Amino acid sequence: MTDELDVDAMIARFRERAEAVRDRPMPPIAGEEYQRFVEQAQTDFQDYALIGDATWSFDSGVLTLRIDLRPEAASG
Repeated sequence: MTDELDVDAMIARFRERAEAVRDRPMPPIAGEEYQRFVEQAQTDFQDYALIGDATWSFDSGVLTLRIDLRPEAASG
């Protein structure tokens, strides 16, 4: 499976997606649509950034993504 799956490239794509969401221009919308757009962008960025920060291992056919959620000073 690891021969077919480039996990480092996958994680890099998630980092790129997080940056794309952060830099996404605002469409010409207002009111409730604006609020939904902002909330979705925040959720998208969070999801992509979490995976983009992951480290990984592949053991016995199981891909494990590890995401350190500790504050930066604690994660060392």
